[in-house]
Amino acid sequence: MTDSNHTFVVDQNDLENCATLELPHTGADQLADGEALLTVDHFAFTANNITYAALGKRFKYWDFFPVEAPWGQIPVWGFADVTASRHPEIKTGTRVYGYLPMANQLIVKPGKVSKSSFLDTAEHRQHLATAYNQYLFTVADPAYRPEHEALQMLLRPLLITSFLLDDFLATQDFFGADQIILTSASSKTALGLAFMLQHQRQARGKQLTITALTSPGNTAFVESLGYYDKVVSYADIGKLDATQGTVSVDFAGNGEVLADLHKHFADNMLFSSLVGAAHWDARGGDKNMPGAKPEVFFAPGYWEKRGKEVGNAELMQNFAKLWAPLVTSVEGWMKVTELKGQESMRQAYLDTLHGDIRPDQGLILKP
Repeated sequence: MTDSNHTFVVDQNDLENCATLELPHTGADQLADGEALLTVDHFAFTANNITYAALGKRFKYWDFFPVEAPWGQIPVWGFADVTASRHPEIKTGTRVYGYLPMANQLIVKPGKVSKSSFLDTAEHRQHLATAYNQYLFTVADPAYRPEHEALQMLLRPLLITSFLLDDFLATQDFFGADQIILTSASSKTALGLAFMLQHQRQARGKQLTITALTSPGNTAFVESLGYYDKVVSYADIGKLDATQGTVSVDFAGNGEVLADLHKHFADNMLFSSLVGAAHWDARGGDKNMPGAKPEVFFAPGYWEKRGKEVGNAELMQNFAKLWAPLVTSVEGWMKVTELKGQESMRQAYLDTLHGDIRPDQGLILKP
């Protein structure tokens, strides 16, 4: 075990400013009764994590792993091992998957322990979404495969959002639209949603055109996957058929692009969903746009609502049916890159922040 606890942090008010802090190392003798120590093994870093930072204050992402202001720890999804425990139901050596800081260590206070998971019941996390406070035991996770850890970290958090969006739109009969447009269409969450829409289209019996909106440099890659019916660059929004009833799912967070879409489709923009902020630095744009008023989609909130309606077990079962074929598809095109150490972490963060990571690349970081 490392004798130091490095943690990567960013300035909450200036995402370009980042640093590595050295925090006190926690040993087994420093745990309180009921606590456990997780040693972080590795985690994924994607544009979704930039969204966590860009929306950190609004959605309380900085509250999960607090450090002294102005710094903030960006939450990531990954695997960790229990290396010390003073909780009777949490055994040393247990491997878990869940929400982690970009650090070497995390102290948790397990509660609601079941065969499959526990919740971190630390006081500072009580006001946060349950979905982010749960840690799954890999030994009891039916979808877990050791050889697929990288894809699980990279895709599962994003594909849960894709799945919930797909479920939400289907329950609304896609607002009567003939077309669904996904911005930032090369992002992994958008690709997941496109795959799910395509995969289930025949069974649903609804011929909805799935349109990708992406940057010119990504059009060839997006076309090659076959997930979309139509691939259009941002500059060509004006060439789309404005008479089609349309749903927009915005993963880019670019206000100008969103305004262009709304102005082009006007009253034929039947629903507009805001999901991410991948283009974090360009979220301006016209606030008085024609068509449906854009609505923020918060996946954990929808999960809790939908879970009460159909049951969490059925939701997970439905997700698993889509997870398996999508992983098989993604294995054919994703290139996983593993990076180690603090300097690599800093560079990976800045490259992702600046949009310099190829859409077919998946970054796995080891602190």
